[in-house]
Amino acid sequence: MKGHFIDRVEIEASAGRGGDGCVSFRREKHVPRGGPDGGRGGKGGDIIIRVNPGLRTLIDLRYQKTYSAENGRAGSGSNRTGRSGKDQVIEVPPGTVIEDLDSGEVLADLKEEGDQLIACRGGDGGKGNYSFKTSTDKAPRRATPGEEGEERKLRLIMKLIADAGTVGFPNAGKSTLLSAVSGAHPKIASYPFTTITPTLGIVRVGEYASFCMVDIPGLISGAHQGKGLGIQFLQHIERCRVLLFVIDASRPEEPDEIFSSLLRELSLYSEKLIERDIVIALNKTDLLEEEPDTDSLSAKTGREVFPISAATGRGVPELIGRLYSVIQQSRLREEE
Repeated sequence: MKGHFIDRVEIEASAGRGGDGCVSFRREKHVPRGGPDGGRGGKGGDIIIRVNPGLRTLIDLRYQKTYSAENGRAGSGSNRTGRSGKDQVIEVPPGTVIEDLDSGEVLADLKEEGDQLIACRGGDGGKGNYSFKTSTDKAPRRATPGEEGEERKLRLIMKLIADAGTVGFPNAGKSTLLSAVSGAHPKIASYPFTTITPTLGIVRVGEYASFCMVDIPGLISGAHQGKGLGIQFLQHIERCRVLLFVIDASRPEEPDEIFSSLLRELSLYSEKLIERDIVIALNKTDLLEEEPDTDSLSAKTGREVFPISAATGRGVPELIGRLYSVIQQSRLREEE
């Protein structure tokens, strides 16, 4: 998936037109023109957007921008209804939000397998002359055309579904931590913006339990205004149950100042983000000459603080255990 993480696309969708109604008469003695028997047209196909749990990005939609469903067939004699047009199904990964591009309205939030949206409805088929037969008009010679299908311009936004999301400045050690606790292999180096795409990893807790963690590109001051890379991926932590703030303890700034800067960027992007459960990991403690004052940092931030070293593994099991506990509590609240 390297270099091909596509999380936002715009497409044009057109449902099928309904088939025209038919004017037809059967042969029958003593009945004017044999009697009407024109059937109605078939319904146009729908545009359906459906979750495929096997997909991870929207890359397939990047190369096909227009989608059209099949038109319905016209009705025919013997009061036969025309065949309905085939639906056009667009498959998307779990966590895809569909917006109307013109109005900005959110049409659906497709999270799980089986979730789907009829984005554009096909037009109804026209009526055949059989439908217009009355006691005063026994031989109608009129039918109606099929209705046009709906057309829409759509924006599809994929938001990764993870239990925990890492937040931090570049080179805080988020990728190293994810690599240490899961099977994920994000790129790790000592220069800024090593992570240029979100990375998902499954974190094992004991023999049977696990949770999903996402590592997004590092934030910088002004990220909410589009600076750096983080703003492109902040949407991916909107679904997370807990946010893990990874702070580099070896930086010259005070850890509480770093936390406040990160919190500010999140709140300016969305106030809802700072309402999430937040845990702080004070990383790279192996580079310090003295033990960090975690009690002071916890008092200043009002959050739990775990001194860790992602490189050596120090404190990591305790951090993972706490994250899992917070996630479980969140799941229980959701069920209730």
